[in-house]
Amino acid sequence: MTDSAIGAPVEPDHTIDKKDRLVILASSVGTVIEWYDFYLYGSLAAIITAQFFSGVNETTGYIFALMAFAAGFAVRPFGAVFFGRLGDLWGRKNTFLVTMMLMGLSTFIVGLLPSYAAIGIAAPIILVAMRLIQGLALGGEYGGAATYVAEHAPRGKRGYYTSFIQITATAGLVLSLLVILGVRLAVGEEAFTEWGWRIPFLVSILLLGVSLWIRLKLAESPSFKLMKAEGKGSPTPLKDSFGKWPNLKLVIIALVGLTAGQAVIWYTGQFYALFFLERVMKVDATLVYILLAIALLLASPFFVFWGWLSDKVGRKPIILAGCLIAAITYFPLFNLLTQAANPALAQATASQPVTIYADPADCNVQFDPVGKTVFNQSCDVAKSYVAKAGINYTNVAAPAGTVAEVRIGDSVVIPSFRGDVLPAAEFAAQRKTWETDLGAALATAGYPAKADSDQVNKPMVVLILFILGFYVTMVYGPIAAALVEMFPTNIRYTSMSLPYHIGNGWFGGFLPTTAFAMVAATGNIFYGLWYPIIVALATVVLGFLLVKEGKDVDLNA
Repeated sequence: MTDSAIGAPVEPDHTIDKKDRLVILASSVGTVIEWYDFYLYGSLAAIITAQFFSGVNETTGYIFALMAFAAGFAVRPFGAVFFGRLGDLWGRKNTFLVTMMLMGLSTFIVGLLPSYAAIGIAAPIILVAMRLIQGLALGGEYGGAATYVAEHAPRGKRGYYTSFIQITATAGLVLSLLVILGVRLAVGEEAFTEWGWRIPFLVSILLLGVSLWIRLKLAESPSFKLMKAEGKGSPTPLKDSFGKWPNLKLVIIALVGLTAGQAVIWYTGQFYALFFLERVMKVDATLVYILLAIALLLASPFFVFWGWLSDKVGRKPIILAGCLIAAITYFPLFNLLTQAANPALAQATASQPVTIYADPADCNVQFDPVGKTVFNQSCDVAKSYVAKAGINYTNVAAPAGTVAEVRIGDSVVIPSFRGDVLPAAEFAAQRKTWETDLGAALATAGYPAKADSDQVNKPMVVLILFILGFYVTMVYGPIAAALVEMFPTNIRYTSMSLPYHIGNGWFGGFLPTTAFAMVAATGNIFYGLWYPIIVALATVVLGFLLVKEGKDVDLNA
């Protein structure tokens, strides 16, 4: 098969054949591997905390780990701008070869990186640097792959063709979960926590080699070659994309009317669900990975279904419907998930609710960037333990000067203590004793230290995770085609990449950190859901008013 054959212009009556399958396969396989690399970090956030952020308190360390995860998302729009410009000037194929190399090598380096205990502060600094490189690379990868496939697709089948690219994000997440699970089972939990977690990162170098070999077989996209042949390329794609109001307006509409809502639905249905089960419900991590992987595998074919259907009915109605349905049903679904995943916790929360009575002035935001602050106010002592235990609680303001109390149901009252008046050693000893007493009282009231795997309603958990994943397929399956169709060929890579990565990098990528902070601040384990619900509903309204359907647009016009 020759490169010229692969890159031949696509005719309107074209049907899928061997060269199209190679285009889809090469673009999809490479993108799966990039998402695998990117999501390894999120899947291993708890271990990353212990390995690289052990110099601060536990709550701060976990927030730092989530922030480092989010850092990769924060720079994705900058990667979209930088590599998008190269893609519009240099070509789609060449650009996403570079992005894939950067992604694979930075992931491999994380697998070799010494821990905080070995090299101190240099460890988290290098880790964040690798995350930033990953984010920049992914910012350029997705737009290139989506544009490349869409420009090969016959008219009337762009949703179907690009839906295979949309599967790659979930496939990369599932692949990361399966590799992590396999290594965990092979070496044991203790060895995995100590050194085995590095293996999934190191394996990425082999996947990188396979992906490069496949992608080198591709030629440039027909639309890009036609644009170059006709001399219609833009010498200044950044200026033309963002310096001219007609196109900048489209970029803004794509962000607020499509990608922002799509992003929060995606991350709620996959990453926040993972975080919720493992961190809040205290379900065994191995079991969580198995159940989530099953649910995502069952949901994945619907990416193609919605992509195919969007060729018939349009991208806009499917994406906005997915955002609306998800926003309406998130609270009942996560309540059901709580009952299915940890029934003992759900029963205890209903029958023996926990309330913290405290002077608001005695309560601080427990985030310590340098790891030097000791949270020893009576309210802080109480909230720190209850939040760490993943227990839903209600805040009640007490009169000024009141020592905080933890009330369990109607009868059990556990007074906290003023650690700020005690010497450090005495505070640490009294805190340990107090936490032991509170833990015993909670256990007596029926609050489990962790979920009993035998009591987890596994079919129900899989069903709920499948429904959350089904919403993801609705909003994500048609999104690539919708974005590609909004912009002309000479600035398409640049223009469509930026709203996609601001939406997914910022609105979606910051979701775990934001939701966790909202839960920690309020004590309500469901409060973090307000973030995706509000963003999704805003997208429904703005998308309905502003987005124009583009399924019949000629990409070469």
